[in-house]
Amino acid sequence: MSTSLKIALLGTGLMGAPMARRLLGAGFPLTVWNRSIEKAEALKADGAKVAVSAAEAVSEADFAITMLDNGAVVTEVLFGLGVAEALPKGSVLIDMSSIPPSVARDHAARLAKEGRFHLDAPVSGGTVGAAAGTLAIMAGGPEDVFKRAQPVFAPMGRAIRVGPSGAGQISKLANQTIVGITIGAVAEALLLAERGGADPKAVREAIRGGFAESRILEVHGKRMVDREFIPGARSTTQIKDLETILATAREIGFEMPLSKEVYARYLDLRDRLGGGDLDHAALFLQLDNPPT
Repeated sequence: MSTSLKIALLGTGLMGAPMARRLLGAGFPLTVWNRSIEKAEALKADGAKVAVSAAEAVSEADFAITMLDNGAVVTEVLFGLGVAEALPKGSVLIDMSSIPPSVARDHAARLAKEGRFHLDAPVSGGTVGAAAGTLAIMAGGPEDVFKRAQPVFAPMGRAIRVGPSGAGQISKLANQTIVGITIGAVAEALLLAERGGADPKAVREAIRGGFAESRILEVHGKRMVDREFIPGARSTTQIKDLETILATAREIGFEMPLSKEVYARYLDLRDRLGGGDLDHAALFLQLDNPPT
């Protein structure tokens, strides 16, 4: 299938690169940019055009997608590197990064003043979901703009509009709350099995399909029993998400004791055990080796 819609994708790292390949596979003309240009150059073989600047990448785009590290980086790229000005009037900026809801709302308002549209559309599903096109996409923004973006979302996963600007980021925070706490629960349970004399690999298989079943038990539970923590999503990313969760909770006056506990343990994994660049399932290692 081919389409006349032109897309730009800014940020071709662990998540952005497979997302780009999904869009190319669907027939979209795609221009990519990355601060480390070699990561963007790797997509040439798949049919992508590589831009030397972020502003150049979006200059002819109907839709521009950002998949960047954090809110500060997204703000810099949009308003410091000239992307907001270079976007054609009437085009749509789809920010698929995970950033604070307040920052997403600010970006939407600033772009709207200049005649550009904005959707905050963070994702869940990791690198596996990005490569398979099965990402869960949580979108915030105007309903008519969301409908316009459906053909762009379709190759990457299942998109649901969850509310106005900023709501996509709130939804992602809810997702990451469940992910972080559930990783801790699965790790603690498998360690209980091991310390109690059972085979944790067999225990994981035995409880699958019951009420404890989850993608965390399926995917991260296997990482834990294999003690293999090559990153799909890094622990540093989980820390960043938990910091945003807790900051947002403070803003709205909501107490989150479980998230606070998990956050403290991720910090210990990073700072004491040097596990920041391991997969976030490596929280298992912190629970297995707590501070003395």
